[in-house]
Amino acid sequence: MSNSESSEGAPPEQRPGGASPQGGTGPGENGAADSNGRRFTLHKPDGQPVRTGRNLPLAIGSGVALGALAFAAIMPYPPLFTVITSIAVVLGVRELRRAFASRGIRMALPPVVAGGVAIQGAAFFGGPIWLVGALALAAILTLAWRLRGGAEGYVRDSAASLFSLLYLPFLLSTWLLLLAAPDDGRLRLIAFIIVTISSDIGGYFAGILLGRHKMAPVISPNKTWEGFAGSVLGCMIAGGVTVGLMLDGPVWAGLVLGVAVVLAATVGDLIESLVKRDFGIKDMGSFMPGHGGLLDRVDSLLIAGPVAWMVLTLLVPSAG
Repeated sequence: MSNSESSEGAPPEQRPGGASPQGGTGPGENGAADSNGRRFTLHKPDGQPVRTGRNLPLAIGSGVALGALAFAAIMPYPPLFTVITSIAVVLGVRELRRAFASRGIRMALPPVVAGGVAIQGAAFFGGPIWLVGALALAAILTLAWRLRGGAEGYVRDSAASLFSLLYLPFLLSTWLLLLAAPDDGRLRLIAFIIVTISSDIGGYFAGILLGRHKMAPVISPNKTWEGFAGSVLGCMIAGGVTVGLMLDGPVWAGLVLGVAVVLAATVGDLIESLVKRDFGIKDMGSFMPGHGGLLDRVDSLLIAGPVAWMVLTLLVPSAG
């Protein structure tokens, strides 16, 4: 899960405090600031200071609040979680619509939002078959909606609408497939969240303490291979523990889950960074203090969701 990008257009040496464009918790993030915006310095083992543009206390507080909201919905009444993901669809599509509008691209907002919300219910209450059917119908309605705008820009606008439908509602609905698993659906979703958060934590601290070798300097200059290694280690430990203790599955399956999730989460982080660079924007929105927009918060989780569902479905079958 990445945070907002700071001073997007400038090279690293021209940004305040040497901050990189990517200020999130992915591999290689450096430093922190207090709640008043004053920087405090973290140090590497050799005593050298490391910095970032990230407001760490606010970021942690926002992340804890989001996790508490999800946990409160999952445990007492799982269907309530469809309401949360539906709200996320509305907010996230709104962010995408504004980003596309900045380039003169018109999203078919009503069918994307309505279809995206319908996909959430279909995934939880009907499973994969209903999910595919709802997605297909939403795509057809989205293409049909744009017909009234004429030929000019039809492919461009329709492609943006279909991208929005797939990137947020469809990928998000895989969380509900995890939750809908018989008997242990709650634990599967919680395990997925724990493993993904462990990727952020491991990558963040390994990156600020050990990070030296750039991972993707063109896309996200502050990510390092050392931070990525920390993410892999954190995910594998969390995967082995959660699958072994929470889901009564083999530890090796948890290790596979950890590796798969960290790869997907890293790709998701880089995808969202590249999307913002293409639009030339700093943040997708300002939904959460310290995190930017909703899409800035869930980028890694979106890509990791279907990967986690596939791995757990194949390697740790539900008892039901």
